[in-house]
Amino acid sequence: MKKIIRSATIVNEGKIFSSDVLITNGRIENIAPHISVKYAAEEINAEGKYLLPGIIDDQVHFREPGLTQKATIYSESKAAVAGGVTSFMEMPNTIPAATTIELLEEKYRIAQITSIANYSFFMGTSNDNIEEIKKVNSKTICGVKIFMGSSTGSLVVDDKKALEDIFRFSPVLITTHCETDGIIKKNEELMREKYGDAIPIELHPIIRNEEQCLTSSRKAIELATKHNSRLHILHISTAEETVLFSNKIPLDKKRITAEVCVHHLWFDSNDYERFGTLIKCNPALKAPHHKKKILEALLDDRIDIIATDHAPHTWDEKHTLTPDNKSNYFKTPSGLPLVQHGLNMMLEFYHEKKITLEKIAEKMSHAPAVCYNIKDRGFIREGYYADLVLLDLNAEWKVSKENIYYKCGWSPLEESTFHSKITHTFVNGRLVYQNGLFDESVNGMRLEFNR
Repeated sequence: MKKIIRSATIVNEGKIFSSDVLITNGRIENIAPHISVKYAAEEINAEGKYLLPGIIDDQVHFREPGLTQKATIYSESKAAVAGGVTSFMEMPNTIPAATTIELLEEKYRIAQITSIANYSFFMGTSNDNIEEIKKVNSKTICGVKIFMGSSTGSLVVDDKKALEDIFRFSPVLITTHCETDGIIKKNEELMREKYGDAIPIELHPIIRNEEQCLTSSRKAIELATKHNSRLHILHISTAEETVLFSNKIPLDKKRITAEVCVHHLWFDSNDYERFGTLIKCNPALKAPHHKKKILEALLDDRIDIIATDHAPHTWDEKHTLTPDNKSNYFKTPSGLPLVQHGLNMMLEFYHEKKITLEKIAEKMSHAPAVCYNIKDRGFIREGYYADLVLLDLNAEWKVSKENIYYKCGWSPLEESTFHSKITHTFVNGRLVYQNGLFDESVNGMRLEFNR
């Protein structure tokens, strides 16, 4: 059956306007102020609500296969659509790590039968898988991921020739986690001498400091420039790194792009006292002034994308203790569950007049589609897939365990009050989420790329 979204306030491509939207066979057939049809159509009354293109989150960790005690593709895609995320791109640090075409395709097979949202998966890079990287189909895989510094997992590329070869030969966009192991390990040993394994979490941004982020980002840009690679640097966390990026050319012409994640705009080092290891993440949350500078870079288009880096761990894992019942810095994993709440977090900034709705749509929907050359998604356009999210900007609600859909069952945002609510999420024209109810009868689609 066809669907008509009636009287929506559409936020799309820098404009806000009122219109109807007609959906046929999963795609947007017509956008017009008053659509009339001669056949039966399901109607959704969107009067007073805002319609945005579905969020495309280009950095999530859904933990399947091998780490399903933390999350699954099914559970986290469900949380994603509840948060207005209609498409995701998932990282390779699962068990086994997705460093071959065969292992990568196994993740696609899982998603095909379990994911409620649309999906793509990054191939992982290692010191010895360049031949697999060369085989990647640029039209069906979003990119490759390099851990230039170790985080959670064992995918760090520390061989200079291997790193050069990846930048030289990758047929697809390269994403990088930019940290510098040498500096981190030196700082860890200094702290270990004083505190043993019970390093206070407040020292996390001292160990994983600004210098090591900047050093690694500069190295990635140097390699990309040398080989004319298409580089996207993930989760910028320092003011110092923002000066490395340009806003002098349009996004579709850029060879080097960057993103910020919602938690690096929301939290800072002052929050460790309240949240402790729950907000331990890599790169670390740093001093408050970084948030301001990163937001400035986002608004002036030096930073191109907003993502979540959704990275769930169990409650017990995030509270790993030493034998004397102190928090074990080294065994407590890094990462926060965020995919359900990223859009709401940015909408709070809208209510605080820090960002416009048009900019949120640009950085969370349009820009990922342009950056990755995603086919027929990321915009509210006739002929495009009907990946859409409907918002009530005047609905106050509180995050609680009862409305969290992550398999891990917790969020650092619990007890936070949001002032906007995602009421409907459409994936390929299907209403998959509506006010706490899900339609799981049809799964999402594999993303395709115009390359």
